[in-house]
Amino acid sequence: MFDNLSNRFDGIFKRIRGKGRLTEADVDEVLKEIRTALLEADVNVSVVRNVVARIREGAIGIESSKALDPSQQVIKLVNQELTNILGGETLKITYASRPPTVVLMAGLQGSGKTTNSAKLAKWFKSQGRHPLLVGADLQRPAAVEQLRTLGRQIDVPVFSDPSDPVTTAVRGLAEARRLGKDVLIVDTAGRLSIDDEMMAQIREISDQITPNYTFLVIDAMTGQDAVNVAEAFHNTLQIDGVILSKLDGDARGGAALSVKEVIGRPIAFASTGEKLDAFEQFHPDRMAGRILGMGDMLTLIEQAEQAFEKDAAEEAAAKLLDGDFTLDDFLEQMQSLKKMGPLGGLMGMMPGMPKELKNAKIGDDELKPVEAIIRSMTKEERRKPEIINGGRRQRIALGSGRSIAEVNRLVKQFGEMQKMMKRMGGMTTGKKGKRKMSSMAGLGGLGAAGLPGQGGGFGDALGGGAPGSGFPGFPPSR
Repeated sequence: MFDNLSNRFDGIFKRIRGKGRLTEADVDEVLKEIRTALLEADVNVSVVRNVVARIREGAIGIESSKALDPSQQVIKLVNQELTNILGGETLKITYASRPPTVVLMAGLQGSGKTTNSAKLAKWFKSQGRHPLLVGADLQRPAAVEQLRTLGRQIDVPVFSDPSDPVTTAVRGLAEARRLGKDVLIVDTAGRLSIDDEMMAQIREISDQITPNYTFLVIDAMTGQDAVNVAEAFHNTLQIDGVILSKLDGDARGGAALSVKEVIGRPIAFASTGEKLDAFEQFHPDRMAGRILGMGDMLTLIEQAEQAFEKDAAEEAAAKLLDGDFTLDDFLEQMQSLKKMGPLGGLMGMMPGMPKELKNAKIGDDELKPVEAIIRSMTKEERRKPEIINGGRRQRIALGSGRSIAEVNRLVKQFGEMQKMMKRMGGMTTGKKGKRKMSSMAGLGGLGAAGLPGQGGGFGDALGGGAPGSGFPGFPPSR
């Protein structure tokens, strides 16, 4: 996401890196390029104007400090400004004193409103809440049935009434109270464009159920057109926050960088993939960090904590640091790693990740060659890869459908990784020290063993293949 903008900023900052002082001419040139980069990202013109003016105010006369050179200070200014226009702070959900907490979903047809209603319900479940979905979109054929299907997938009940949308919403609220549900999410009808009928209907629904939160679902790829949509809905409903759908496909970022500045309401959540768990609270500071190539370790760790069982993670960390981590353990960690989402997205959260790898499209299929090789080994070979001689390598290659060279690279690098982690274990004293590593344990896994491109990891081991060519070092899976 935001790949184009991120690449542009990277190029801008490279040209001023190392300068002891930035002159007014230097600042003008940087701001000109930032302005162009934001406009090319389809950010609203007035937003661009305001952002550039604020950066200029802070950038002129920046001199080198002991801690930061001028380029770093400019990056800091841009980071602060991006954070501000993305919302400043994460929207904190406050629950109603008298349940249920009512959430009204609004948006144009095709924005992903129904799917994101289900994703939001799943998120509330992860917070220990008990949601009820209401299908009040009686305009679009099969909209209610779609919501029921999604509800079954996440084990959340769905209420609907064939009479009319307003009655459906009101009865849904009564049903939530009857069932003791503490969150009510009302999916409303969208239109292909904003019209008076649509606005009147959703306004009446809002008046009848008095929502605690009204969320506007916007397709992230609509760019600055999203501003007009947001303004129209906000004037009618008083939007509390925005849910950006299809953010994973947005290479520019115009919608995300425009909405908050124009309507004064934050981005609350972001949909980052097709799966129902590809949905997260929006953290402006973290997203700004991703755009500027600083990574997003907090989100990465949060996803890891959800994907890996705590006890299993601590056990994996201990094994890693003791040098007892086997290929069976690695295979198990790879399965959990998949739960965290596409590897390309995870790489984008890693600080200092090379651009080529950060932008690589790495899906589950790219892990299959590694899995095939390991599964073609005997239990003893997975436990003691050092016993794998020439004859065994040939058998494993035939069994996995991979080359002997690929088997060799995997075995060699795994051995090197074991030695490296054992040395680290020697420097990590006591259970407490090892437990500290457990937040990244699966990542034995990620940092130490499995994330392509990391120093000492399998990315180097397996050859560091070109972006789009499959798991680094391997040809595309077949």
